[in-house]
Amino acid sequence: MPGQNGFLNSLFKLNEKKTTVRTELIAGLTTFVAVAYIIFVNPNILAQAGIPKPAAIAATIWATFWATALMGLWANYPVAVAPGMGLNAFFTYTVVLSFGLSWQTALGAVFISGIVFFILTLGGIRQAIINAVPMNIKVAIAVGIGVFIAFIGLQSAGIVVGNQATLVGAGHVASLDFSNGQAPLLSCLGVIFIGILMSRGIKGAMLLGILFTTVLGMVFGACPAPSGLGDIISFNVPSLFGQDGAFGQLDIMGALTYGVFSIIFTFTIVELFDNMGTLIGLTRKAGLMKPDGKIENLNRALTTDALGTMASAVLGTSTVTSYVESAAGVAEGGRTGLTALTVAVLFLVALFFSPLIGLVPAFATAPALIVVGAIMMTEVVNLNLDDITEAIPAFLTIIMMPLTYSIANGFAFGFVSYTALKICSGKARQVSWVMILVSLAFVLNFYLRLH
Repeated sequence: MPGQNGFLNSLFKLNEKKTTVRTELIAGLTTFVAVAYIIFVNPNILAQAGIPKPAAIAATIWATFWATALMGLWANYPVAVAPGMGLNAFFTYTVVLSFGLSWQTALGAVFISGIVFFILTLGGIRQAIINAVPMNIKVAIAVGIGVFIAFIGLQSAGIVVGNQATLVGAGHVASLDFSNGQAPLLSCLGVIFIGILMSRGIKGAMLLGILFTTVLGMVFGACPAPSGLGDIISFNVPSLFGQDGAFGQLDIMGALTYGVFSIIFTFTIVELFDNMGTLIGLTRKAGLMKPDGKIENLNRALTTDALGTMASAVLGTSTVTSYVESAAGVAEGGRTGLTALTVAVLFLVALFFSPLIGLVPAFATAPALIVVGAIMMTEVVNLNLDDITEAIPAFLTIIMMPLTYSIANGFAFGFVSYTALKICSGKARQVSWVMILVSLAFVLNFYLRLH
């Protein structure tokens, strides 16, 4: 044991980080419980894009394993990396269902965005792009994605439904008729359950909420209950390969032929801001940020994220990103990559529980989507709404994402309105040339949609 601990100490610098193997393992388990809901949520979202659910489950788990293990072993960060919420919604609901691209072409766009992110990371260009986008727009992007995710969850639950007269309306929330595969009442109970657990500081609240809602669905006959142990655990794990696999199915040439500038741009920018914000917050909390604000191994972490994005496209899932839920493990004392490696191994173990994952219906993952939206909405307090040239672009960024069912449209309306308002209000100096170029690109994209 001393030799093993000596090896782990040398690899992860445990003594230097003032942590122990036991602390790191407990932190890893805590982070896994907090992040594991993605195993249920991501395949349900990707399945709506046409990716076979077993393939989506396998891709989700293997992409998380690969990226998280690399984050732990190379960057030595206690951070889990998995398919990002918001990015998976953009992949399915905007790129595939709205724009009409095949999921293979969408994966090609994800791969290209990973290459772009890799180049930006190595060249330091990411800093110029990040600095060019106003803070108010950055905050509004996070809030808008949160509202969009919550809107998707409300629809999956049947709480919000289509209405011919008003476009949307309220579903029959109190109904116990589950014949359409939706269970709004059970989803509402799931939201309340998750909220109660989170308010009491219970780890893994979202995962427990998904399981709670699923069990309720089984009790009330809204979804099938397992008939035996084989419906819960199996050694016939979902494969990345074969007829129902998604490995290597990405269509890079199709993405390039389609001319998916706005799609690739959105994947890249959302990934940049989401990942940077998460890493800055987590490394500060974990004591990895130096007094001068510099973060050790930041380039390795960002490069890991870029490589993870390219790998996720090859494996068959949407873009991966650093997960803010890693804060749960950091709060338990996780300080090194051993925490991340523990998370990665536990995700592999989850492969054997794929039959259980397949039993979880969309209305059971809907509460997690709604709560994630609520959490992202908390960023709204950081918005500057006193200056009308700041408030209108922020508002348009937020509102256009759910109302047009497109994160890209929210970006576009926010960027273009910000640039136009600032220039026409005599505040052109507040707009960088990068922002102007991006806004022009969005205007061009709108024009091209008409022809």
